[in-house]
Amino acid sequence: MRSSQKSPVRRDSFLDVVRAVAIVAVVGQHWIMPVLGYQDAHLATGNALATPGWWVVTWLSQVMPLVFFAGGAANLLSLRRAPTARDWLGGRVQRLLLPVLPLMAVWLAVPPLLRGFGVPEQPVEVAGTIAAQLLWFLAVYLPTVLLTPLLAEAHRRWGLAVPVVLTGAAVLVDIARFSDIPLVGYANALFVWLAVHQLGFHYAEGRLGRLGRGAAVGVAAAGFGSTALLVAFGPYPASMIGMPGAPVSNMSPPTALLVSLAVGQVGLLLAVRPALNRLATTPVAGAALRWLGPRFMSIYLWHMPALVCVAGVAVLGLGYATPEPGTLRWLAMIPLWVAAAAAVLGRLLRLFGRFESMPLSSSARPAPVWRSACAGLLGATGLLGLAAGGFSTPEGGTLADSPVPWVALVLAAFLLARRVEAEQTGGRVVQHGTEERPAEPVVGRPAGDRSQLPGVGVRDVREVGAQHHPVGDPRQ
Repeated sequence: MRSSQKSPVRRDSFLDVVRAVAIVAVVGQHWIMPVLGYQDAHLATGNALATPGWWVVTWLSQVMPLVFFAGGAANLLSLRRAPTARDWLGGRVQRLLLPVLPLMAVWLAVPPLLRGFGVPEQPVEVAGTIAAQLLWFLAVYLPTVLLTPLLAEAHRRWGLAVPVVLTGAAVLVDIARFSDIPLVGYANALFVWLAVHQLGFHYAEGRLGRLGRGAAVGVAAAGFGSTALLVAFGPYPASMIGMPGAPVSNMSPPTALLVSLAVGQVGLLLAVRPALNRLATTPVAGAALRWLGPRFMSIYLWHMPALVCVAGVAVLGLGYATPEPGTLRWLAMIPLWVAAAAAVLGRLLRLFGRFESMPLSSSARPAPVWRSACAGLLGATGLLGLAAGGFSTPEGGTLADSPVPWVALVLAAFLLARRVEAEQTGGRVVQHGTEERPAEPVVGRPAGDRSQLPGVGVRDVREVGAQHHPVGDPRQ
């Protein structure tokens, strides 16, 4: 339904805080957990969280469920305000792909440069892998965005039944996976994260957003309690991140256990929501949230390359080796290690953060839905290839073994998603020489236009729907 009045937009402080908590936790965990050493041209890598008993930390530090939860809420809110689903999809796909372009350009050049400086092949391969591995998130999030208009309609019709069915599908996939059909487990890259994404809908337009503290504590207890029972009596490992040498990972591919973890984490944050909202109004926290907001994607993409830079200088160049995790020396080195990585990340953000906030053309029309859909699928395929293979070409490999084909797919996806330049002639819109439908105003479009889903309200997607965050803009 359309409205000719633009409703005032206010930010949801809780979603802002959730996104900030998520990105800080992601960066902090990735910077602190590596255990590195270098000897005989070989870079040894380990994980501090593999220390016995430290798995419990991952129940809070594994925050990708919170990213998809906040993304679901923000996506639904921005979709409701977009002029049409076409506007929303076109803006979101282009916004998600744009900040990846400089990362790919830099990392196509970095491995050859490192080899030219005499860096051995194995550390170069590790660096290329680390720089690309987190692109898995966008490879999953792009299809999630493409499905959002359909899931929004499903949410309107069936409510909580949607995440319940998706969770049930994830459980069935796990049953097959643990019954010697391991490859089927990758189907949960959609079922699990779509279920968590759908929980965000129920915060934006459902019961979760109206829970009191007592009910939220109950939700948290149910979520964490279910997770504990499934770990104790099921086939799931206790750690919520993949561990070196572990036969099973809850993350790669994801298991249904992450849905119950998401319920626990969301309930915990909802229980302290009043305190978080008050914190967001303080000058320091408010300034931090405003700084993080337009840099969320850039921080996510570049914090691992920042780690690669620090590790290259400290470990390969100066011979530093990570102390035994948990020791006083390890604890003493963490602030220096994190400060060095933060300094490098700050410089990278100054160079490449501008791509995230680069404005889209306001004089062009969004790409047709079919083009946005094809762009999203092409981009997801290319990003998944990069996440799996890294940015380094294996020694003796051919062009087909290099990252170039995957980069080409992502670039093609971005070009396909670009807004269509249009000129108006005699009441008709001409796009690249083809005649499109008559030009109409955004507000008050004839009722015969069925190009948007029911419930999508009026709001320029450039302001809300296509904001520069991987989890969307949480404005209400």
